[in-house]
Amino acid sequence: MSQMRLVVVGASGRMGRTLVRAIAEAPDLVLAGAVEPEGSPHLGTDAGVLAGLPPLDVTVSDDALPLFAAAEGVIDFTIPKASIAFAGLAAQARIVHVIGTTGFDAAEQAAVEAAARHATIVKSGNMSLGVNLVAALVKRVAATLDDSFDIEVLEMHHNRKIDAPSGTALLLGEAAAAGRQVALSSHGVFERHGITGARTPGEIGFATLRGGTVVGEHEVIFAGPHERISIGHRAEDRMIFARGALAAARWARGRKPGLYSMNDVLGLADI
Repeated sequence: MSQMRLVVVGASGRMGRTLVRAIAEAPDLVLAGAVEPEGSPHLGTDAGVLAGLPPLDVTVSDDALPLFAAAEGVIDFTIPKASIAFAGLAAQARIVHVIGTTGFDAAEQAAVEAAARHATIVKSGNMSLGVNLVAALVKRVAATLDDSFDIEVLEMHHNRKIDAPSGTALLLGEAAAAGRQVALSSHGVFERHGITGARTPGEIGFATLRGGTVVGEHEVIFAGPHERISIGHRAEDRMIFARGALAAARWARGRKPGLYSMNDVLGLADI
């Protein structure tokens, strides 16, 4: 099979540059385009040079649609507003769209779902293969233990992250809620301050830490009578997210349009 042609949007960001490097390392993939918003100081720059590589003869552009039309997929770790626009363009081009962006509200999620009628979209709060395996374990443990075990999700990220809780924390919280067969929207507790009273049985609590250059740390704690179970993951390099996103693109190639997750990519959908 020929090399899969991929476009990286948000190419000047930390994840964008990491994705460019990951694609350059993969013999079965080729960088077909690099996109930045209008007015970016990086427009016209070679995407390889921007990522710390030798030139790749791919110039950073603000005109995404012709790049999408000449590619098979787009990898997107940007912001929800941008991801929605890119999803619409991917739908026009009938290509794969891998979305690692987090922080979507209900209306934005609905827009992604609408685009998935014509684009093959893989969307996840975390593209790491390890995190998605952890989520499967969390779901299984939550299904096994009763409400005498309290569930808390703890996460820490670098001081420039703009959304909280992280998409990964929400992914793990959703896994715990699915295991308990409840809705996270009604059982999640995202803020505690002042005189809160005793903890309500069945709550799924979240604690968010921000500081320094932490790539990402997550821990799900099951605290029961006289014992605790902890399931965690530490990201040490953004390359793990890039490699997971590229695995998702490979999996999605040739599949029919629809909205998929990393559980589908890893064969964990039935766990």
